[in-house]
Amino acid sequence: MKKIIVGIALLAPAVMFAQEKKSVAGKPFTIQGTVANQGQPATVYLRMRKSGEAYIDSAAVKDGKFAFAGTLEEPTLASLMLVKNGAEKVSMGRDMLAFFVDKGTIAINTTDSISKATVTGSKANEDYQKLSDQLKEVNEKGAELQKKYRELAKNKDEEGMKKLESEFDALDAEEKKIEGDFLSKNTSSPIAMFVLNQLAGYDIKPAEVTPLYKKLSKEAKSSPSGKEFAKRLESARKTAVGQMALDFSQADANGKNISLSSFRGKYVLVDFWASWCGPCRAENPNVVKAYDKFKSKGFEILGVSLDDKKEKWLAAVDADKLTWTHVSDLKGWKNSVADLYGVRAIPQNVLIDPKGKIIAKNLRGEDLAAKLEEVLK
Repeated sequence: MKKIIVGIALLAPAVMFAQEKKSVAGKPFTIQGTVANQGQPATVYLRMRKSGEAYIDSAAVKDGKFAFAGTLEEPTLASLMLVKNGAEKVSMGRDMLAFFVDKGTIAINTTDSISKATVTGSKANEDYQKLSDQLKEVNEKGAELQKKYRELAKNKDEEGMKKLESEFDALDAEEKKIEGDFLSKNTSSPIAMFVLNQLAGYDIKPAEVTPLYKKLSKEAKSSPSGKEFAKRLESARKTAVGQMALDFSQADANGKNISLSSFRGKYVLVDFWASWCGPCRAENPNVVKAYDKFKSKGFEILGVSLDDKKEKWLAAVDADKLTWTHVSDLKGWKNSVADLYGVRAIPQNVLIDPKGKIIAKNLRGEDLAAKLEEVLK
């Protein structure tokens, strides 16, 4: 199931305001903001990503006005948060606006709430608003489904949760159609690569995505995000079901290098996870159950951790009773194996047959056990 809400990672409320600004070469932009009815002193925070890293800036609202200036390599989705000075919990603010920063001057005007502001001067944001309007009904349905799902999860109603999956899948298909139609009609849009990334998700299906990518303008494909997507697409092709698994070697907790090829002759699940990943830890009991059932039948697991702290990694291995082989280079999201396999979100996994061919990807819960039951008869 794909996340219905666009840009959810960017808009997460937990903001590290202590981060240092980093200058990035590119085209200059200026944001000029107005808060007409400023009731009390306030600060506006600008948050986005530059060159793959978090970028945060702040500006005081003085006489109802605030401003930002900087550079960017390409149109970028950003968020503004208005925080009244003296607020006890800054990170829990909800007065937030998602918009696209573009080169040139952008005007952002509101009476008091930044979330209700109007944005002018950004062609990228105009296209973003058009797409948002088209996705509005889907997003509203998704929000309602997510609310139901959370309630069912709270009550541990697994059967009810499973029944909702088909509804999530239907919404996902509807969202993809809207995004695909938008790309087909707006191949030169400044947000084309953003939309394609949203449509493709973390698990790129090359056969579905390649035709859309080829239709995009030369400018879109030559942008920083266009070049990055081309790399992801190539990784997806190389690690698609039916391809021979890319071999790798990484150190275990004792510093011994473990290669994927050393598992040849068995079915092996390469499991990408991390101690800090909630969904990974929630899925671990299912993986443990599958391992205990099928390890005597020629099934092995090679866990690849995206941790950067050895003690936390090993503590999670012990706590979750993950008794299979584990490796990590302790570089977090820059893990070399994760990069090789194009992993951009976790948990993810790849099931490989005894000859080294990828036969399935991203098996969860009962699906993992069912696939193993099928191949290990």
